[in-house]
Amino acid sequence: MDRRIIEFIAALRNGGVRVSLAESSDAFQAIDHMGIQNRETFRIVLRSTLVKANSELAEFDRLFPLFFQSGDPPPMLNPSLELNSDEAKKIADALRQFTKNLRDMLEKLLQGKPLSQEELNRLDQLLKMEDVNDLRYQNWMARQMEKALQFSEVQKALQELMNMLQQMGMNKEKVDQLREMMEANQKSMQEQLRQHAGQKIAENMSKQNRQEKMDGLYNRPFQSLSEEEMQMLHKEVQRLAAVLRTRMALRLKRDRTGQLDVKATLRTNLKNGSVPIEIKHKDHALKPKVVAVCDVSTSMRHCSEMMLSLLHAIHDQISKTHAFAFIDHLQDISPYFDNSQPNVAVEDILQHMPSGYYNTDLGSSLEDLMKNYADKIDSKTTFILVGDARNNYNNPRLDLFETIAKRSRNTIWLNPEPAPFWGTGDSDMLQYAPLCKRIFQVDNLNQLSSAIDQLLVMH
Repeated sequence: MDRRIIEFIAALRNGGVRVSLAESSDAFQAIDHMGIQNRETFRIVLRSTLVKANSELAEFDRLFPLFFQSGDPPPMLNPSLELNSDEAKKIADALRQFTKNLRDMLEKLLQGKPLSQEELNRLDQLLKMEDVNDLRYQNWMARQMEKALQFSEVQKALQELMNMLQQMGMNKEKVDQLREMMEANQKSMQEQLRQHAGQKIAENMSKQNRQEKMDGLYNRPFQSLSEEEMQMLHKEVQRLAAVLRTRMALRLKRDRTGQLDVKATLRTNLKNGSVPIEIKHKDHALKPKVVAVCDVSTSMRHCSEMMLSLLHAIHDQISKTHAFAFIDHLQDISPYFDNSQPNVAVEDILQHMPSGYYNTDLGSSLEDLMKNYADKIDSKTTFILVGDARNNYNNPRLDLFETIAKRSRNTIWLNPEPAPFWGTGDSDMLQYAPLCKRIFQVDNLNQLSSAIDQLLVMH
């Protein structure tokens, strides 16, 4: 218990609660005197010894239950219905119609089984929970876990299962009871995910120091960042851009001599019997040409904002940058790159296309691109698309994307979503993927800067 209390105090400090060594000592002395048997008394002892200001009480109240609770998942309903052998067989037959993942989830809901610790650990690894250390993102991370478990698909499958059971002749009253039980169990599972996300974040907070907090922003998903944190990262963009520009300049300097052209060297020196030798090199395109198309809808806004900031900061190392933004239509934003300072340019772009819940339509935007700006794409172009490929079930226009891929030198996709999410729901990423030369997952600033560094080497 002493170790748990020490971790709790560390998390309080990283949450902004000022706890001195003397106050920590007071807390342990009070606990030795009062004991830990009564949870409410234990809570009051810690609260009265560790918290000095009313403004810090909310953080204490958020963290305490995450460190000191039973750890058991929310209760789920066990099957209380009496099913005869015929009804049990109908359920088994209906479940076989679903894919393994959906079938496994439906069976958990039928049997009232919570997610195992092993399953929760896999979700932590998939979503990089070790990088999240702010309780404001507890609900957001829980929703990401639901997304990874395909909860929306499970809800649809649950309705399909009930319809199949009715068609098979199962009593309607019993079908309704089954539905209510499974829906209640799914809500309990959602609460289990929220509880787990909070506990994991609290543990991360206890291990974090102040410097790690800043460094951690580099690895935090863009979509989980607050406006204040985005401003902090904007200041870092200039430093990262300086590093990228230096690397690019060194590469260009190294490549200026070009590659030895054996045929041209032999041909040139025939006139003097090859003595002395005049060496010829192949010409190199020293600077890449970039066409970038960025999704600036609500779910993609922060990622595209950082991409545009980095592109603007290094555009002097690129022969030409043509930049476009889209939600449900395409907008040429290249003039902002030519006439503004980096922070002003990106701010103007985002004001011109304000965020909102639009009907994102990449297919229509690709049509605009090829209709009005096809001449911007040629054999020297690195075509970069920044988006999650979620088209709201609109036509993805794969034919146009294939044309772009054939015309350009490189076709690069930067997607913030992990690969297991591709192809789920309204994602068309699995259809676009074969047409791309490279795909990078870029849900944080570290990944984005690394991707830009690598893709410019590819030119």
